[in-house]
Amino acid sequence: APDIPVIDQAYSKLSNSITVEWRAVPGATSYLLTARDGDSFIETTVTNSPGTVTGLKAATLYRITIRSINSGGRSQPSPSRKAKTVLAAPILSVSSPSCDSIAVTWKAVYMAAGFAVSLMRSDGLGRMLKENTTNTSLAFTNLDPGTLYTIKAYAWDANGMPGDDFTYNQRTSPKAPADVQVAFNSGTLRAIVSWMPTEGALTYTVIVSNRLLTLKCNSSSSSCMVPSLQCGSEYSVFVIAHNDAGSSKPTASVNLKTIPCAPGSVSIEEDETGTLLVSWSRVNFSHYYVVFVKSDDGLEVYCNTSHTQCHFQSDCGFTYFISVFAYNKAGQSPLGDVFNYTTAPCCPSDFSTVFVSGDTLEVTWSPVRGAEMYETKAAAWTGVVLCNDTAPACTLSALQCNTQYNVTVYSFSEVRGSNKSCASKYVATAPCSPEIKNISKDTVSVISVYWQSNNDDATYIITAKGEAGLWHCTSSGNFCTIINLPCGSVFSISAIARSPAGQSLPSYSVPLETAPCCPTDLTLTQVTQSVTNISWSVGMGAQTYATTLESPKGQAKCHTLQNYCLLGCITCGTNYTVSLKAISETGLTSSCTYKGYSSSACCPSGVKLYRLGNNAIRVHWRASEEVTTYNTDLYGSKGNFTCAPHSGLSHCDITEIPCGDVYTVVVTPATDKGLKLAVCPKKIYSVTCSGSSVGRVIYRGKRNAEHL
Repeated sequence: APDIPVIDQAYSKLSNSITVEWRAVPGATSYLLTARDGDSFIETTVTNSPGTVTGLKAATLYRITIRSINSGGRSQPSPSRKAKTVLAAPILSVSSPSCDSIAVTWKAVYMAAGFAVSLMRSDGLGRMLKENTTNTSLAFTNLDPGTLYTIKAYAWDANGMPGDDFTYNQRTSPKAPADVQVAFNSGTLRAIVSWMPTEGALTYTVIVSNRLLTLKCNSSSSSCMVPSLQCGSEYSVFVIAHNDAGSSKPTASVNLKTIPCAPGSVSIEEDETGTLLVSWSRVNFSHYYVVFVKSDDGLEVYCNTSHTQCHFQSDCGFTYFISVFAYNKAGQSPLGDVFNYTTAPCCPSDFSTVFVSGDTLEVTWSPVRGAEMYETKAAAWTGVVLCNDTAPACTLSALQCNTQYNVTVYSFSEVRGSNKSCASKYVATAPCSPEIKNISKDTVSVISVYWQSNNDDATYIITAKGEAGLWHCTSSGNFCTIINLPCGSVFSISAIARSPAGQSLPSYSVPLETAPCCPTDLTLTQVTQSVTNISWSVGMGAQTYATTLESPKGQAKCHTLQNYCLLGCITCGTNYTVSLKAISETGLTSSCTYKGYSSSACCPSGVKLYRLGNNAIRVHWRASEEVTTYNTDLYGSKGNFTCAPHSGLSHCDITEIPCGDVYTVVVTPATDKGLKLAVCPKKIYSVTCSGSSVGRVIYRGKRNAEHL
C-alpha cells in the first residue's frame, strides 16, 4: 500500500463542496477523500490534487481525511483537517411590479448574517446597482422599462464569508404603448387598432369594451384587428403591452363610435297626390340619414336628411325598392331590410267607347303600367253592369237604351288591389226602339204613322220600304205623315229613333198595302151593235178588275182577271159612263173613272137595192131616229163604190155599176170623224146583166144573196 498523504489545505467555495489540496504520494494511482459530519460521511475518489468532495450540506463543519490508493491497497487515513462549507445561495423570487422597477424577495438562508444583491442591465449598458441588506427583500427603482436585467445575490456569514451566489435574469414590464390609432371598417364592423411598439413588449392585448360587451384581441405586432363589433355602439379602446415580467398599464382610452344600426320601424305611406312618405325611428349615434328609392325600371333617387322621414314623388304602377341608411363619421349603417312598395296601377285614362249595337258598348284602352286585370263598370239609375278582363278591352252588353251611364275603367293588381281614383266618362246609350201603334190612310197616297214616344230628345224617322222605293218622314213628336206613296205597292213601315247618342234599332215593321193603281189607258171598241170590247193597261197592284158601262137605259158589268172584257147588251146610239174598279189580292179597291163612252149609232134597217137606168143602182134604207147621215159602200170584184146622200135622205144612188158581179153592201151611220162603223150588217147582192129586170137572191149566211 502507498504512503499516507498529508493535507495541505481544505476550503469551501461552494455550499455543497469542499476542495482539498495535498502533496502527491509516490506510487499512488488515486486518492480517497472523506468528509465526515458526525456519524455520516461522504467519500469521493480522485486521481490527483486538488480534489473536491461534493454533495455536502451548506454551512456545515466537516472533518476531511485522505487516503492514497494503488494496486497494493490503500493507505491509512491522513491526519484530519477541519473545513466548513460556505452559506447556501438565497433563492430569489423576482418580479417587475411596474415598468421601471424590479422587486426581489428570498427566504432566509441558514447561518446568514446578511445579503448582497446586485443588478445590472444584461446588455452591459449602464452601471451596476448593488445593495447589502439583512432583510429578505429588496426593490430596485428608476429602471428602464422593458429591459432585461441580471440580478445576482449571495449571503455572508458572521465572519463575512460570502456564500454561494444566485443569478437571475429579469425583464422590467413594458411601458404602455403610445400613439394608439383606431381605424374602423364600417362594411365589416371591424376595427384595426395600431400603436407604436414599446420596448421589451412581447405581445399586446387590445381591449374594446362598453357596458354590455368586452372584446379582446392579442397580437405580437403593432396592430390588431377587433372583429364582431356592434353597430350603434360606443366603445373604449385600450392597449396593454406584455412580456415575461408582466403587463403595462392600459393606455389612455380611445373612444370608438361604430356605424349606426340600420333604421328600424320603417313605414311607407302613399297619399292621393302620388307622393311616398318614408319614415323610420331615430337611430343612436346617427348624424344623418339617406333613403334610396329604386324603381323597377332601374331609375334610382335618394333623399339626404337629418330628420326621420322623406318624401318621394311616385308614379302609378311602379314597384319601388326602398332602403334606409344611417350615417355618422364612422360610415354607413349596415343594410337593413329592403322594402318594396308597389303603387296602385295606373288608370286607363284614354279609354274609348264604341257602341257595336244598341245595347252593347265596346270599351277599349291602352294597357297601363302595373295592371294585371281591369274592371269596367257602367253605372246608371237602372243598375250596374260589370266586366272583368285581363285584356285592355271589354264589352258591356244588355245596357238599357235611352240611359246615361257613368263608365269607369279600374285597373287592378294582386299586390295593391284596385285603383279607385280612375276618372269616369258619361256615355249615353242610343234611344229605345219606337213601337208603332197605328197607321192611318189619309188618302190614297198619304198615310199617318203613330208610335209610342219613350226617348229623351230623340228625332224619329219613319220609313216606308217597298219595291217601289223608300219614302220617309221625320218628327220629334209621336206621329208623322208620309205623302206621295205610289199606288199598288206593298210597303214595310218601320221607325227608328235618333239622338246625339246614336240610333235605335228599328221598330218591328208593320206591313202596308196601298190601293191598286187605276189603269192609265182604257179603250172601248164596238164589236157589234150590242157588244163592246173594253181593254185597259195593267194597274199596279190589281189582281182583278170590275168594269161598268152605265146609262139611263141600263148598265153592263164585267169582273175579270184579264185586262180586257166584252160587255154585251149595249144599246146603240147611247151615252154611257165608264167606271173601273181595280181590286188587289187582299181586297183593296180603287175606283177609277174615265170619260164617257157613246155607243155607235144604230144601223139602218130595210136596206134594199134598186136598178136604175144607165147601170145605176139605188140603195134604200130605213133611217134610225137619231141618225140623219149615212154612208153607203159597195164592194165587188169589179170595183168598190161609195156614196153619201145628203142629210135627211134615206137612199143613195150609185152610177156606172158593172153588172154581172156580186156586191157587198153596207150602210152605216156617218160619224163625226168620218169613220165608218164596221158593226152594221152586210148585204150581198148579185147584179145580173138581163135587160128586163133586176133580180135578187138572198143568201143566208155566206151562201145567201139577193139578185138584182
